[in-house]
Amino acid sequence: MKDILDAIQSTDSTPADFAALPIPESYRAVTVHKDEVEMFNGLETKEKDPRKSLHVEDVAVPELGPGEALVAVMASSVNYNSVWTSIFEPMATFGFLERYGKLSELTKRHDLPYHVIGSDLAGVVLRTGPGVNAWRPGDEVVAHCLSVELESSDGHNDTMLDPEQRIWGFETNFGGLAEIALVKSNQLMPKPQHLSWEEAAAPGLVNSTAYRQLVSRNGAGMKQGDNVLIWGASGGLGSYATQFALAGGANPICVVSSEQKADICRSMGAEAIIDRSAEDYKFWKDAQTQDPKEWKRFGKRIREFTGGEDIDIVFEHPGRETFGASVYVTRKGGTITTCASTSGYMHE
Repeated sequence: MKDILDAIQSTDSTPADFAALPIPESYRAVTVHKDEVEMFNGLETKEKDPRKSLHVEDVAVPELGPGEALVAVMASSVNYNSVWTSIFEPMATFGFLERYGKLSELTKRHDLPYHVIGSDLAGVVLRTGPGVNAWRPGDEVVAHCLSVELESSDGHNDTMLDPEQRIWGFETNFGGLAEIALVKSNQLMPKPQHLSWEEAAAPGLVNSTAYRQLVSRNGAGMKQGDNVLIWGASGGLGSYATQFALAGGANPICVVSSEQKADICRSMGAEAIIDRSAEDYKFWKDAQTQDPKEWKRFGKRIREFTGGEDIDIVFEHPGRETFGASVYVTRKGGTITTCASTSGYMHE
């Protein structure tokens, strides 16, 4: 890996230099192991410690197939699907890898007793497989997280509807939390030159998810003047949703859990901020019983920011803890768009 890093850091390296670099037989990666998927059995979600399930180890460099690229990873980022993977919830990801492995001779590579995780990267192309024309060794790139086969017409207008759509590094192997990653070439985009490696690696999954949920015609189709409730507005997903709302002329009502996180929203230009910890909202009386009175109090607080209007769009991702409140505060005919379910995936 030292030769690869030296080439990347040198201003004199050419595509031919990168193409001539030997690819190592192995690389370091963050993995989970198939024989450990039951290690947290009997524990509550919050008691499951990823430090016990994640490994940093050497793994074999995968065979490079048609339409694929090997990328030297300069930076990656941690997303909540990496958290789910590490605690084997809502199910162990090895089921995804087993099913993918049955698709073709080439996809058998993904069905291994270990899973290299991670769905973001910024790095440099090392090798490209047959049929790749847009990229060459030495190109600085970022990787989108969507892995598609595009053999069905269902996915041609909207790749998320491809029957074989998967999230790379979560439902496929050889992800971005590693020294080298295997990606489809159609995942790659040029690295913005004004961003550092770390800055370029951070937005991919959360930015594209927030855009699809909130802005795209396949999501909420946000328009000027919409009142948009944004949960976790200072986090990865929420901060992009907040910026999209502000840039699109909508009115973001940002929900956070501390004054420090409220300051992050203010720094983005948001003015309507609810600190749910300071205002002590408790949407659940106990593990089985929600509290509609708290929904009502929350809705009243929201209307203070909207001139008495209910919410047009809810940008959801906490899931179980907040979903009931989200439904309650949304206007008739409004839209709730959701993903992730970080507080629990059994919505009520």
